[in-house]
Amino acid sequence: MANNITQLRFYRAYHVIFMLCGALLISSCGARKKANTNNRYGKLESSRHRNTAKTPVSDASKARSMTYSGNKLDNYAQLLGVNSREISKSSDLYLFIDDWMGTPHRTGGLDRNGMDCSAFVGLLYREIYRQNLPRTSRDMAENVKRKYENQLREGDLVFFSFGGRNIDHVGIYLRNGKFVHVSTRKGVIISDLRDTWYYRYFKRAGSPKT
Repeated sequence: MANNITQLRFYRAYHVIFMLCGALLISSCGARKKANTNNRYGKLESSRHRNTAKTPVSDASKARSMTYSGNKLDNYAQLLGVNSREISKSSDLYLFIDDWMGTPHRTGGLDRNGMDCSAFVGLLYREIYRQNLPRTSRDMAENVKRKYENQLREGDLVFFSFGGRNIDHVGIYLRNGKFVHVSTRKGVIISDLRDTWYYRYFKRAGSPKT
C-alpha cells in the first residue's frame, strides 16, 4: 500500500514537471504569455556595449558587401542609405540598437543572455519612446493604427507570420525598407523588408495606439 502511494505521488510530480516543461517549449513571440506588469520586459542592465559587434549586423541583400569606416551613427546612416544628420536626430534609438546588436534569440528571454522579438520591441519602446506595449507580437498587432508600406516611418511596427496565418514575429521599422528585429539565427539584426524571404511573410504594419 505504501509503495502504491509513493508511486502515485511520483507520477503526479512527474506530470506537473512535464506540463511545466511543455508550457515553456511552446512559448514564443506570438504566444500569449502572462505578463508581469511591474517589470514587463525585464531589468535593463546598465553596462554599455557588451556585444562584440563593431559595425551593424545585417542580412540585407544590399549590405552583404558593405564596408564601414565611420563612427557608429555614420555606419547606421550608410546601412540605411540616409544622411548622417538624419540619423543624429534619432541618435538615442540607434545607440540603443547598437548596444543590443547581436544579442542572441531566446524564446521568452528578457535580458542580454537572449530575448525574443516582442521582448526586444517592448524594451526599445519603453526606453526610447516611453510607451508600454503588449507582451506578444500577436497582441501588439491588434493594437496598431494600420499603415500601408509606403506610409511607414521610423519607429513603426512591422509584423510577420512565419508559422502559419497568425502573427508570430515583430520588428521596428527604421528607414528605406530596413527594420530591426531579433532573428532566431543571428539575434538582434537589421534586415530589409523588401528582401524576398521577409516580404513573403510580411503581414501588416502600423503605429502603436496611444
